[in-house]
Amino acid sequence: MEPNYRRCVSCRQIAHRNDLLRVVRTYPTGTVKFNQGVGRSAYICRQADCLHSAHKKNRLGRSLKTFVPDVIYQQLDQTIKEAVQSPE
Repeated sequence: MEPNYRRCVSCRQIAHRNDLLRVVRTYPTGTVKFNQGVGRSAYICRQADCLHSAHKKNRLGRSLKTFVPDVIYQQLDQTIKEAVQSPE
């Protein structure tokens, strides 16, 4: 895989990291945050189907090796909806 390219945890598609949403298990506290902090990261496509599949099958949690709170999924969902409403 080329530098700066990541894989979606849901659909397994490879894309540039700027085109994906990032969820981080921060170090050393272990809290899960949306697109901020340093630590173990997981990436997901900007598609509602990928998000719902990842939530249903706990793919973010397995990738980050921790529990992902529903607040994170709500933030991801809101970001996807905003992107659909105002395409760049």
